[in-house]
Amino acid sequence: MSLHVDSIRKHFKFRQVLNDIFISCKQGEVIGLLGRNGSGKSTLLKIIFGSLAAENRFVAIDDIRTNGLFQNKGLIGYLPQESFLPGHIKIKSIVNLYCGPHQAAILFEHDMVKPFLAKKSRELSGGERRMIEVLIMIYSTARYLLFDEPFNGISPMHIEKIKTLIQQNTVKKGFIITDHDYTNVIAISSRVILLHEGAIKKIGGLNDLVDLGYLPDKYAIELEKNTFT
Repeated sequence: MSLHVDSIRKHFKFRQVLNDIFISCKQGEVIGLLGRNGSGKSTLLKIIFGSLAAENRFVAIDDIRTNGLFQNKGLIGYLPQESFLPGHIKIKSIVNLYCGPHQAAILFEHDMVKPFLAKKSRELSGGERRMIEVLIMIYSTARYLLFDEPFNGISPMHIEKIKTLIQQNTVKKGFIITDHDYTNVIAISSRVILLHEGAIKKIGGLNDLVDLGYLPDKYAIELEKNTFT
C-alpha cells in the first residue's frame, strides 16, 4: 500500500516553485521533507491533499488516482500550519468528529488529551491546541498523513511523546512530515528528502544538507555521528 505523487508542477507569477515533483510514501514509512523558507513545502502538501490547484498533479493511493478532496476523504489527512480546531467547540466533540469510536475512546483516556476534553479550543494555549491537533490526526481514519510544522509551540517533553506515537502508528499509516525543527524530523524519519530549487533531492546524511545549502558549514563536524539510515 502506498501514496504515489508524481509530476507536480506549480508556479506563482514568474517563479516555478515546484517542478515535476515525485514522492512515494508507503504505509510503515515516515518521510522527512526538509527545505528552506519559501521552498514550497507547504504548497506541495496542500497540492497532495487537494486543497490547492496545480498546473499538473498526479496523486494515487494503492494505484488508484485521486483528483480532489472528496476522493481523499478518509485516505489522506492534512495538518496545516495554522490551527484548524473550531474555537467554540469542546475538544471532546472535535475528537468525535475526526476519529472513529474506537480511536476516540483511546484519545479520551490519553494523558495529553483527557485534561482538555471539557474545554473549548479557544480556551487552550497555542501549544496545547497544536498538541491536540496532532493527536487527532494521528488517531484519525486517514491512512496517509501530511504534517506541516507539527512540533510548533509544543513543549520538548510532549514532542518526545508525539514522536513515539508517530512511530507506533506507522504500522497502519504513512507520514510525510515537514518542520523547521529538522532534528526531530530526522530522528523519526525512514527517509529524508530536501525540496531545493523546485526539485526533490534525496538526502543520505548531513553532508548533503550542508552541500545543498540547507545547513551551514559548522554542522559538518557532526557528519560522522549524524547519518541517515
